[in-house]
Amino acid sequence: MDHLLAFLSLLSFVHFLAQCTVPASEFQLDGDYLIGGLFDIHHVSTSFYHNRPEAIDCSSQPFLLPNYRRFLLMRFSVEEINNSTNLLPNVSLGYEIFDHCSDTQNFPDILKQISANGLIQPWGEPYKNLSKVIAVIGPFTSTQALTVGPLFMVDFIPMVSYGSSSTIFSKKEKYPSFLRTVHPNKDTIKVIVNILQHFNWRWVAFLNSDNDFGIDGRELFMKMIEDTEICLAYTKNVNINTDYSEIFQQIEAQKIGVIIVFAPKTTAEAVIKSAIRLNITNKVWMADDGWSLNKKLPKEKGIKNIGTILGVSQPVVTIPGFSDFVFSAKSENHCENSQKQKFCNQVCNCSGLSPDDVIAADPSFSFPVYSAIYAIAHALHNTLQCEAGRCNGNITVYPHKVLAELKKSNFTLLNQSIKFDENGDPKFGSYSIVFWNDSGDADEIGFYQFYPLVNFFINITKIQWYTKGKVPTSLCSPECPVGYVKEQDGIHKCCFICEICPNGTYINSTEDPYKCIPCKETEWSAEGSTSCSLRVVEYIPFTDSGAILIMVGTWALVGLALAMSVLFAINYNTPVVRSAGGPMCFLILGCLSLSSLSVFFYFGTPTISFCILRSLPFILFYTVCLACFVVRSFQIVCIFKIAAKFPKLHSWWMKYHGQWLLITVAFVAQALLLVISYSYAPPKPYNETVWYPDKIVLGCDIHLKESSGSVVLLTALSSLCFIFSYMGKDLPKNYNEAKAITFCLLLLIFTWIIFATEYMFYRGKYILMLNALAVLSSLYSFLLWYFLPKCYIIIFQPHKNTQQYFQGLIQNYTKTISQ
Repeated sequence: MDHLLAFLSLLSFVHFLAQCTVPASEFQLDGDYLIGGLFDIHHVSTSFYHNRPEAIDCSSQPFLLPNYRRFLLMRFSVEEINNSTNLLPNVSLGYEIFDHCSDTQNFPDILKQISANGLIQPWGEPYKNLSKVIAVIGPFTSTQALTVGPLFMVDFIPMVSYGSSSTIFSKKEKYPSFLRTVHPNKDTIKVIVNILQHFNWRWVAFLNSDNDFGIDGRELFMKMIEDTEICLAYTKNVNINTDYSEIFQQIEAQKIGVIIVFAPKTTAEAVIKSAIRLNITNKVWMADDGWSLNKKLPKEKGIKNIGTILGVSQPVVTIPGFSDFVFSAKSENHCENSQKQKFCNQVCNCSGLSPDDVIAADPSFSFPVYSAIYAIAHALHNTLQCEAGRCNGNITVYPHKVLAELKKSNFTLLNQSIKFDENGDPKFGSYSIVFWNDSGDADEIGFYQFYPLVNFFINITKIQWYTKGKVPTSLCSPECPVGYVKEQDGIHKCCFICEICPNGTYINSTEDPYKCIPCKETEWSAEGSTSCSLRVVEYIPFTDSGAILIMVGTWALVGLALAMSVLFAINYNTPVVRSAGGPMCFLILGCLSLSSLSVFFYFGTPTISFCILRSLPFILFYTVCLACFVVRSFQIVCIFKIAAKFPKLHSWWMKYHGQWLLITVAFVAQALLLVISYSYAPPKPYNETVWYPDKIVLGCDIHLKESSGSVVLLTALSSLCFIFSYMGKDLPKNYNEAKAITFCLLLLIFTWIIFATEYMFYRGKYILMLNALAVLSSLYSFLLWYFLPKCYIIIFQPHKNTQQYFQGLIQNYTKTISQ
C-alpha cells in the first residue's frame, strides 16, 4: 500500500509538471541530445509536510553559492563541447538542469528527465516515447543519489555524480549505471588516516553528519584503523540542530586533541561555530573535501582560538575560459523574471550575484563536474561512431549504449587521463592537503596522488601550529620508554601502562608493542632490551690448564695403583699384604684405576657417550671398591670380636667365601640398576641456561629419579662400611686397618658434601672441574690413606711386616678382652 501511494504521488507530480510552462532560461538548452543536471543550488534545511503531493519551491530556501558555481560550470562545459570541432562534430548537446534542493522530496525533476513530455507510460513500448536525456550529471550528496538513483537504474540511464561518495554506489549489482568523477569515501578516509599516522595522532574524535555520507565515512574510518595504532576515542552523529555542549564536554574530558569532522558544508559550519562559541581551544581539526575549501569559515571571528585546521580537498584545477563564461553568463541576466518562473525547480533567484562572487566561491568539485560532462560527451561520441569530422546520425542512441561507452572511457582532459574502474569509480585524480592560515586562506601543504602510483607528501614547515612551532600530540597514554611493553588499560589499545621487559625477553615495538618476546635458548637479553644477544658457550676443553692438572693427577693415580700392585705382588705372602686384603687388594686397586676413567670425560664438548662415561665407570667400579671395604671391615670385626662370640657365623663365612659372594652381588646389582636407569633415561648433553642469562654452560643432564637406585646402593655400602669399620676403632693401636677405612670414608663423605654445597650455589663451567676433582679425591682417599701406609711399612718398616709381630698384637688384644 505504501508503494502504491508513493507511485500515485509521483504521478500527481508529473501531472503538475505537464502543466508547467518554463520559458527558455539558464536551466535549459536545446540540442540533439540532452544531458540532465541535478544541482542543489538551494538547500532545504527543514522538513516540509504537505496535505497533497506538490513541488517544493526551491528558490525560497538558503542559497548555496559553490553549488551555483558548479551549475554554471556544467553550462560552460556543454557550450565548450558544442564549440569544439573534434568532439561530437555536427552534433549539438543540450541540457535540462533542475535545482535539486531536497534530499528526499525532488521527484518531479527526476520524473521529468526520464519521461517524454512529462508523462510516464509504464506499459509503453520499451525505449519509446523517452526524453532526449541520454545521461544525468549529479546529484551532489549521497542521500540525494540514494533517493533518486533507483529511478535511473531501471532503464540503465547513466548517472554520473560529481559529489556522491558513499561506498554503496560501488556495488554494481545495486547501481549498475552509476558512475562518479569524485573519489569515494574510502579514498578520503585513507588520506585522513595517512595524515594521522604521519603526525602520530592516535587518540581522535570523529564527528560525522547524520546521513548516508557521514555514517558511511565513520564505518570506513573504523574499519581502516583496525590494524593501526589509531583509536577512535569518541564518535557522534551530528547535524545543524545538534546541541554541541555535551559533545565537546566529553571530548575535553577524554583529552582528545584531534577532531575529524566528516560532514557537509552546512553541518561542518555548525560544528566549528559551536566550538568557537563554547571556547574550545587547542585542538587539531580535520576537514573532509566537502568543507576544507570553505570560504566563509576561515574568516569567522574567533576561528584562530579553536586550534589548527587541516583538510583534505579536491585539487584546485584552473579550467581555461570559465571565468570569461561567468562574466558573460551573468551579463545575460536570465533571472530577472524569476517570479514568472517559480516552481518546476528551475528558478535560481540569483540576480544579485556578481561574477566575482561566483569565481571566488569554493572551487571544490569543479573538475569532477567538468570531467563528468566530458566523459558523457566522449561516450556519446563513441556511440555515434564519430570520425573524420562527422557523426553517424542513423544510429539510435539508447542510454545503455552510452553507459557501455562510459565504462570504457579513456581520454585526456587538462593533462589528466580520465578512466573508470570496474565499480564506476574514478581511476584518476588526487587530493590536496590544506592548512587554514591566519589570513583566512587555505594553503596547500601537501598532496595524496592515487594514480598512476600512490604518492603522499606533507610540507610540515608550512603549518603554523597553535602550539607555536611544535607538532601537537593526541595520545591517550604517553609512549613507553625503550624496552617497555604496553599493557592495555581499558577497552582502547591506545590506553596502556608501561611494563619493562624482564631478562631473557625483548620488545620489538614495530612488530608488537604489547608483547615481550622470549629470546631463543641460545640468546640472552638484559632487562628492558630491544634485541637478544648470542650467549657465550662455556665448557672446559682438554687444553684447559686445570683440566690438564686433573688428568695428570688421574694418570698419577693409575701409576701409583700399578706400582702398589707390583709392590703387593712381590710381598704377597707378607702379613701386611695379607691383612690389607690379600688378593682383594689387587681387585680394589684395579677398580680404583678403572673408576678414574670417568675423570677424562668431564672435559671437552659433551656428547651422549661422554655423558654416559662420566658416571658409568665411577659408579660401577667404585661400587666394587666399597663392597671390598665392606667385606674387609666385616672381616676385621669378625676376627677380633665376632669369631669368639659367633663361631658358627664365622665358620659359614669362611666355608662359603662370603666376601666374594657379597662383592659379586653388589657388582651385579649395580650393573642391573645402571642398565635399567640408562635404558629409561640415559644421560645426555644439556645446556644450562637458567643460572647465567648471558651464558650457555654445556653439561650432562643426569636424571636423579632414574639413577636413584645406584646412589642408594652406594650409600648403603658406604654406611655398612662405616658401621663395621667404626666397630673396630678400639682394635690394637698398630693394627689400624679399621681406623684407616673409617678415615677414608669420612674424607669421602666430606668431599661430596663440599661438592653438593658448591653445586647448590654455582653452576658455571668450573662445576665440571669440581666434579672431576670430587671423583679423583674419592679415589685418592682410599689409595693414599689405606694403601700408602701399607706400602710405607713394607718399604721402610720391614720389622713390622713379620708373622711374629702380628701374632703378638693379636695375643695382647685377646688377653685385654678376656680380662
